[in-house]
Amino acid sequence: MNDRNDGKSLVANTIACHVREMIKIIGEDPNREGLRKTPERFEKAFKFLTSGYHQNIDHVLNGATFSVTYDEMVIVKNIEFFSLCEHHLLPFFGKAHVAYLPDKRVLGLSKVARLVNMFARRLQIQERLTSQVAEAIQEKVAPHGVGVIIEARHLCMQMRGVE
Repeated sequence: MNDRNDGKSLVANTIACHVREMIKIIGEDPNREGLRKTPERFEKAFKFLTSGYHQNIDHVLNGATFSVTYDEMVIVKNIEFFSLCEHHLLPFFGKAHVAYLPDKRVLGLSKVARLVNMFARRLQIQERLTSQVAEAIQEKVAPHGVGVIIEARHLCMQMRGVE
């Protein structure tokens, strides 16, 4: 295996390079006018859609946990999210509803939505996304309880049917 980082090996390992090859494999011409810049556009979009891998909970929360004496449920509803199914790399999207019963600490409300989006911007399944959000809140504010409900449309099922 060649470990050199010459220009050719860096170019050959870009997502765009592989997308160009995929376009050829399906029988299309990647040099056709409409497809010429598609590999680079796909790479840019894919990097954004998977940017959650380059984030962590502490960075997303940015210290926005607060000590309070509060015993009512905190609910953040209708958090829009977009993710990619790890089985087909097709989108699934919908709304997340997050609730927790604080003990001694609360999160800034916008941070709940940011947690959802951080985990959604990874290759996912809906069940893992749900549990990752719940576990992060449990870990960071130790509430009496936390619940997460996610409603989503899965294009892997809608576009392919139940095959």
